[in-house]
Amino acid sequence: MLYDISLKITYGYEVPVSGGRHLVRVLPASIPGRQRLIAGSVTCQPTPDERAESVDFFANPTTSILFRSVHDQLVIRMQARVQAEASALTADFSPPLAGLPPQLSACWSIDAESPHHFVGPSPLLSDVPEIAAYARAIAKEGMTVQQIGVAVCDRIHRDFVYDGEATTVNTTPGEAFKLKRGVCQDFTHVMIVALRSLGIPAGYVSGFLRTLPPPGKERLEGADAMHAWVRFWSGTTGGWMELDPTNNIPAGSDHIVVGHGRDYGDVAPVIGVLKSYGSHTTEQAVDVIPVG
Repeated sequence: MLYDISLKITYGYEVPVSGGRHLVRVLPASIPGRQRLIAGSVTCQPTPDERAESVDFFANPTTSILFRSVHDQLVIRMQARVQAEASALTADFSPPLAGLPPQLSACWSIDAESPHHFVGPSPLLSDVPEIAAYARAIAKEGMTVQQIGVAVCDRIHRDFVYDGEATTVNTTPGEAFKLKRGVCQDFTHVMIVALRSLGIPAGYVSGFLRTLPPPGKERLEGADAMHAWVRFWSGTTGGWMELDPTNNIPAGSDHIVVGHGRDYGDVAPVIGVLKSYGSHTTEQAVDVIPVG
């Protein structure tokens, strides 16, 4: 599937700011067997005084920008054409839950794709006893790792309400779990904590959703902004799998990946520091349009 993707993020500052330094992660990645970035660009207004392109530890394209001059607004735009090749979940080759630890122990790699980075707590995701109990009630004896992932995804989708006003970017998984409301970031964080509590490596995927659904299909939640979903490791044969708990579907060709990380902090679209006081506003607009 071929897509043209556009993103506009606008920051409005109550008081003019200076000395801003930011990391921007909004450009889709090229991932063998998953998707190909055909062309893409990231632009900023005002023009940064310094700019550098790099790839972070998890192989996410990253743009570093620095502003010395005073400005009262920052606009970041991304344009890209991407070919998505993802397929739905295949046959289940994952082990029962009890068979996962030996396969994890046999994995010696510590590169970006290593499941060892995604087992324990991460900067934004600590252990939550209530979520762990929730996960244990879902994971029945004899279920495979893939079956558990699908079951947890389905249960969160049924138990939680999508509500853009209920949480903020700083809401913790424990708080979102108590509310049973939130957005894709909350659904994803709760599912990651649940899977990790069972010993299943799980991480955060940041990306985009197709804006307009195919004929006869319902519109997916989260399509008007950057989206998030879960990837989990199902063993040496099954490898990494991706599920979208917000919409209760496997991540397929309607999902375009921007980055992978342990939690939102690793793949936040914009993160940084600046000199200012007062409040600011943020607006985000996304279009993911099939080509042809």
